[in-house]
Amino acid sequence: MAPDPCFGSRGALRRRLPILAWLPVYSLQWLRMDFIAGLSVGLTVIPQALAYAEVAGLPPQYGLYSAFMGCFVYVFLGTSRDVTLGPTAIMSLLVSFYTFRQPAYAVLLAFLSGCLQLAMGFLHLGFLLDFISCPVIKGFTSAATITIGFGQIKNLLGLQNVPRQFFLQVYHTFLHITETRVGDAVLGLACMVLLLVLKLMRERVPPPHPETPLCVKFSRGLVWTVTTGRNALVVSSAALIAYSFEVAGHHPFVLTGKIAEGLPPVRAPPFSVTTDNKTISFSEMVQNMGTGLAVIPLVGLLESIAVAKSFASQNNYRIDANQELLAIGLTNVLGSLVSSYPVTGSFGRTAVNTQTGVCTPAGGLVTGVLVLLSLGYLTSLFYYIPKSALAAVIIMAVAPLFDARIVRTLWRVKRLDLLPLSVTFLLCFWEVQYGILAGTLVSLLILLYSVARPKTQVSEGHILVLQPASGLHFPAIDALRETIMSRALEAPPTLQSL
Repeated sequence: MAPDPCFGSRGALRRRLPILAWLPVYSLQWLRMDFIAGLSVGLTVIPQALAYAEVAGLPPQYGLYSAFMGCFVYVFLGTSRDVTLGPTAIMSLLVSFYTFRQPAYAVLLAFLSGCLQLAMGFLHLGFLLDFISCPVIKGFTSAATITIGFGQIKNLLGLQNVPRQFFLQVYHTFLHITETRVGDAVLGLACMVLLLVLKLMRERVPPPHPETPLCVKFSRGLVWTVTTGRNALVVSSAALIAYSFEVAGHHPFVLTGKIAEGLPPVRAPPFSVTTDNKTISFSEMVQNMGTGLAVIPLVGLLESIAVAKSFASQNNYRIDANQELLAIGLTNVLGSLVSSYPVTGSFGRTAVNTQTGVCTPAGGLVTGVLVLLSLGYLTSLFYYIPKSALAAVIIMAVAPLFDARIVRTLWRVKRLDLLPLSVTFLLCFWEVQYGILAGTLVSLLILLYSVARPKTQVSEGHILVLQPASGLHFPAIDALRETIMSRALEAPPTLQSL
């Protein structure tokens, strides 16, 4: 396993280009491990990218357009060997809220988000993310998981004309439940069961041992390969089944349909768009996206840095948060030139990267090349992928993000934090930006209250000593003055005379 890739270097150039720290000592052993990891992540990201484009309300090829730029940029700028950048379920959901199902808005949003993220990185403003507390993040993530998962029920059951707004979606899904297509429902549920079984098998594959017989090593390696690439296996199998039915003249499944072939053109992001014989200017597009210009970059940074910190702590190395801001920002800016929508760090694919023994960020090169090859040569085959299979992939991908244990943890540790958790969780079903904003404000009010009314430690003797637990700040002056006066008046007469 590779050592800490770059982070003991003091040179400014190495801090800005972490690749200069690990590239000179790169070995064939690292190359083999990075190749396996990159291939595994590539087999995971291709079906996920097609599925996440559906969540974002965009044509399927835009998921693939968004899946390769981060792989190449992070090789040069990334400070974690594990992190992979690309489309994620939560970011795709947010994109659907602010881009009106129009690719031009999504690409421009990627560009503007990247510019803001780059500015934050250069100005070392990463500390601002620390003010968004863990309960707020957990509340938002759990609400997004339910929204994304339920949003795929319509595709799992083959329902048509279901609105995208969550409460209307719930109503219309149950209203039209009798219109369920049997083929889609059976295939979708079968895919979910198969994905779950393969996931459980992957978790139970024992680690390799030097004394293990060769045939056992081979069989375990085969199981490991199949279970790691389970998304690609399930989607490919579903596409083959759908193709067989189509050839036979039957149409039991709703298919993904035609996908634009070839690599995306390299061009500037659209600063205006023409719809219904009307040209919408850049300023109007910005106004239409509204709060999305703040929510998308901030959530993207939160998700990416949270993933990087999580795996860095597990694997005993450290990351540079501001450098991560630069990496994600440059990925979005350059990605907008190839029609990408906003991307961020993926927890699921990063876990695959770690489990397959990645040694350096170079594994992303293999993943990026695999996505480009699929765009160049495989898009015609994606026509036959059933939407119910992609829905199964999304549901199984987002299910682990729902964290019910956080409620029990907060109840045991600090019950007051259940308030921002609940506020964020509930309001995110209405509007995501309101949920995050309200939860953050509640967290800040709790923080400010502890500053304005600090706990005090009182020592009584010949001198009455009052010591604030959290230091002395101006909002606490009146409360401390009252405490001092009341304690002084309660003191014995002999102490008062002193």
